[in-house]
Amino acid sequence: MNAQLPDDTALGPIRLRVSDAGRTGAWMRRILGLHVLSEEAGRSVFGTAAAFPWVELREVPGAQPVPEHGLIGLYHYALLLPTRADLGRFLLHLREQEEPFGSSDHLFSEAIYLTDPDGITVEVYADRPRDTWAYRDGQVIATLDPLDARGLLAEARETRWQGAPAGMTLGHLHFYTRDLGVARRFYMDGLGFGLATGLIPDALFVSAGGYHHHVGLNVWAAGQRQSSPTDAGLDYWTLAVPDETDREALARRLQALAVRMRRDGASFEVQDPWGVAIRVVSSRA
Repeated sequence: MNAQLPDDTALGPIRLRVSDAGRTGAWMRRILGLHVLSEEAGRSVFGTAAAFPWVELREVPGAQPVPEHGLIGLYHYALLLPTRADLGRFLLHLREQEEPFGSSDHLFSEAIYLTDPDGITVEVYADRPRDTWAYRDGQVIATLDPLDARGLLAEARETRWQGAPAGMTLGHLHFYTRDLGVARRFYMDGLGFGLATGLIPDALFVSAGGYHHHVGLNVWAAGQRQSSPTDAGLDYWTLAVPDETDREALARRLQALAVRMRRDGASFEVQDPWGVAIRVVSSRA
């Protein structure tokens, strides 16, 4: 299914609930290399050297950490590095910091997975060139191969990690859901993402512009409870369409599915079937 969203649709900032904003913020600076853009009581905003605000932290004292097997809601958020050399520098940085991590080669990308102090998973990754991606029946093929750590380190050569580069963006989000049919209806028929791949067992990857995925959806934690406001996790994520016309077309699709929305000036907010909040904005508003 082709996307109903424009090709230049993108993801915007996210806001996380954390038990201790100071502790998580220190981890983000030390490990992810994100820059503090603003701080106030219980809230802080982090971004790149270009001062783009990608992640806001909202402190919820006593928030419960994410359990090992996850909760229905956020699986991980993913920060996309501009180049493979950046990922190599980041890998060396993690080794020097003695920070535990997981990793995988997905064929279309190479990824490193970390866990923040509240158990929220963060992926840091670099894409392979789009013309090298493999397809089957028009769907992108994903793998779970071992990461080529030696090749990544060689790509970085003698250069060192200097913190989140200016070109880092929020590349995708991945969610635990209870039902892929329900997820497909909301994320594809409603939001307007197209199918990137359904070849991964018990998962669905959707995107705009032919990307390998802007949103991943799976049922791997279907037996777990739903994330609540007292759990560490995601407050909301942002979907940025190019202009007002695109935003209102999206609103009409959601209204046709009887999805409730809350207007806030030039943007609106909706929730997916499992309570995940999405702010829809127009980037040229």
